Amino acid sequence: MYKNLEAELARRKLSRTMIAHELGITIGTLCLKLNGKANLTLPEAKKIKNYLKCDMSIDELFDDEQHFEDASGTNAEPEPTEEKGGE
Repeated sequence: MYKNLEAELARRKLSRTMIAHELGITIGTLCLKLNGKANLTLPEAKKIKNYLKCDMSIDELFDDEQHFEDASGTNAEPEPTEEKGGE
């Protein structure tokens, strides 16, 4: 799920149905694309960005990286795990 996109939709009081209509696809297909179960094309992403009249870059609007909070409540990247060699 693209949290920045969802936030922009909410801010502008737009629905996924409106976006699907603008793209000429069904709401079901749009949901598959936004949930990562089908590919969202670059032309589709550009069309959504233009429809929203959003100042955010496409990379930012469609950022799907997960950020984790550490114990202090600040964002922290997950620490890489090390593989131990056969001993």
